[in-house]
Amino acid sequence: MTVEDNIKKLNINLPAAPEPVGSYVATKIVGKLLYISGQVSINEKGEFIKGKVGEELNLDEGYEAAKRCALNIISQAKKACDNDLSRIKSCVKLTGYVNSTNNFKSSFNLSSRVPSTIGLVARINSNIFIVSNSSG
Repeated sequence: MTVEDNIKKLNINLPAAPEPVGSYVATKIVGKLLYISGQVSINEKGEFIKGKVGEELNLDEGYEAAKRCALNIISQAKKACDNDLSRIKSCVKLTGYVNSTNNFKSSFNLSSRVPSTIGLVARINSNIFIVSNSSG
Protein backbone atom coordinates (compact mmCIF):
# COMPACT_ATOMS: atom_id res chain seq x y z
CA MET A 1 0.00 0.00 0.00
CA THR A 2 1.38 3.40 -0.97
CA VAL A 3 1.38 6.43 1.30
CA GLU A 4 -1.33 7.99 -0.86
CA ASP A 5 -3.43 4.81 -0.54
CA ASN A 6 -2.96 4.94 3.21
CA ILE A 7 -4.03 8.60 3.34
CA LYS A 8 -7.23 7.68 1.50
CA LYS A 9 -7.80 4.61 3.70
CA LEU A 10 -7.47 6.74 6.83
CA ASN A 11 -9.86 9.30 5.31
CA ILE A 12 -7.34 12.10 5.78
CA ASN A 13 -7.53 15.29 3.77
CA LEU A 14 -4.04 16.73 3.53
CA PRO A 15 -4.12 20.51 3.70
CA ALA A 16 -2.35 22.58 1.06
CA ALA A 17 1.23 23.19 2.12
CA PRO A 18 1.26 26.63 3.78
CA GLU A 19 3.35 29.24 2.02
CA PRO A 20 6.19 30.64 4.13
CA VAL A 21 5.63 34.01 5.74
CA GLY A 22 8.70 36.21 5.82
CA SER A 23 12.14 35.51 4.46
CA TYR A 24 12.53 31.79 5.16
CA VAL A 25 11.93 28.84 2.85
CA ALA A 26 9.46 26.10 3.80
CA THR A 27 11.65 23.22 2.58
CA LYS A 28 15.12 22.60 1.25
CA ILE A 29 16.64 19.44 -0.15
CA VAL A 30 20.39 19.03 0.40
CA GLY A 31 21.72 15.83 -1.13
CA LYS A 32 19.23 13.20 -0.03
CA LEU A 33 17.99 15.13 3.01
CA LEU A 34 14.79 17.15 3.06
CA TYR A 35 14.70 19.88 5.70
CA ILE A 36 11.28 21.25 6.62
CA SER A 37 11.00 24.57 8.45
CA GLY A 38 8.89 24.75 11.56
CA GLN A 39 5.19 24.28 10.94
CA VAL A 40 2.24 25.64 12.86
CA SER A 41 -1.18 24.26 13.63
CA ILE A 42 -3.88 25.37 11.19
CA ASN A 43 -7.41 24.03 11.44
CA GLU A 44 -9.50 22.69 8.54
CA LYS A 45 -10.89 26.19 7.92
CA GLY A 46 -7.37 27.53 7.35
CA GLU A 47 -7.26 29.41 10.66
CA PHE A 48 -4.35 29.36 13.09
CA ILE A 49 -5.04 27.31 16.20
CA LYS A 50 -4.18 29.82 18.91
CA GLY A 51 -3.77 29.59 22.65
CA LYS A 52 -1.87 27.75 25.34
CA VAL A 53 -2.69 24.19 26.23
CA GLY A 54 -3.86 24.19 29.82
CA GLU A 55 -5.37 27.65 29.46
CA GLU A 56 -7.28 28.45 26.24
CA LEU A 57 -6.95 24.90 24.86
CA ASN A 58 -7.78 21.66 26.65
CA LEU A 59 -5.85 18.42 26.16
CA ASP A 60 -8.03 17.16 23.28
CA GLU A 61 -7.70 20.49 21.48
CA GLY A 62 -3.95 20.28 22.00
CA TYR A 63 -3.92 16.80 20.44
CA GLU A 64 -5.86 18.12 17.46
CA ALA A 65 -3.40 21.02 17.09
CA ALA A 66 -0.47 18.57 17.11
CA LYS A 67 -2.21 16.40 14.51
CA ARG A 68 -2.86 19.43 12.28
CA CYS A 69 0.81 20.42 12.57
CA ALA A 70 1.83 16.89 11.54
CA LEU A 71 -0.43 17.06 8.48
CA ASN A 72 1.23 20.35 7.50
CA ILE A 73 4.63 18.65 7.75
CA ILE A 74 3.42 15.85 5.47
CA SER A 75 1.99 18.42 3.03
CA GLN A 76 5.31 20.29 2.93
CA ALA A 77 7.17 17.02 2.34
CA LYS A 78 4.79 16.08 -0.46
CA LYS A 79 5.19 19.47 -2.15
CA ALA A 80 9.00 19.32 -1.85
CA CYS A 81 9.03 15.81 -3.37
CA ASP A 82 7.03 16.84 -6.45
CA ASN A 83 3.85 15.32 -4.96
CA ASP A 84 5.51 11.89 -4.62
CA LEU A 85 5.54 10.82 -0.97
CA SER A 86 7.03 7.46 -1.95
CA ARG A 87 10.37 9.29 -2.27
CA ILE A 88 10.51 9.59 1.53
CA LYS A 89 12.45 6.66 2.91
CA SER A 90 13.06 7.60 6.54
CA CYS A 91 13.00 10.39 9.09
CA VAL A 92 16.19 11.41 10.85
CA LYS A 93 14.91 14.06 13.25
CA LEU A 94 11.66 15.64 14.32
CA THR A 95 11.53 18.45 16.87
CA GLY A 96 8.28 19.47 18.54
CA TYR A 97 7.29 22.44 20.66
CA VAL A 98 4.12 22.81 22.71
CA ASN A 99 2.70 26.20 23.68
CA SER A 100 1.43 25.41 27.16
CA THR A 101 1.08 26.88 30.60
CA ASN A 102 3.97 26.46 33.04
CA ASN A 103 2.03 23.92 35.11
CA PHE A 104 0.94 21.78 32.14
CA LYS A 105 2.59 18.36 32.59
CA SER A 106 1.65 16.52 29.38
CA SER A 107 3.77 18.36 26.78
CA PHE A 108 5.55 15.13 25.85
CA ASN A 109 2.22 13.41 25.15
CA LEU A 110 1.21 16.23 22.82
CA SER A 111 4.51 16.52 20.98
CA SER A 112 4.64 12.74 20.53
CA ARG A 113 1.38 12.98 18.56
CA VAL A 114 3.26 14.51 15.61
CA PRO A 115 5.61 11.57 14.91
CA SER A 116 2.75 9.17 15.67
CA THR A 117 0.57 10.84 13.03
CA ILE A 118 3.40 10.94 10.50
CA GLY A 119 4.23 7.29 11.18
CA LEU A 120 0.60 6.25 10.84
CA VAL A 121 0.17 8.08 7.53
CA ALA A 122 3.57 7.64 5.90
CA ARG A 123 4.56 4.38 7.61
CA ILE A 124 8.00 5.73 8.41
CA ASN A 125 9.63 6.33 11.75
CA SER A 126 9.02 10.07 11.70
CA ASN A 127 12.08 17.91 10.20
CA ILE A 128 14.55 15.98 8.29
CA PHE A 129 13.47 13.31 5.84
CA ILE A 130 15.68 11.16 3.65
CA VAL A 131 14.40 11.26 0.08
CA SER A 132 15.37 9.35 -2.99
CA ASN A 133 16.32 11.05 -6.22
CA SER A 134 13.48 11.48 -8.69
CA SER A 135 15.39 9.17 -11.03
CA GLY A 136 15.01 6.34 -8.53
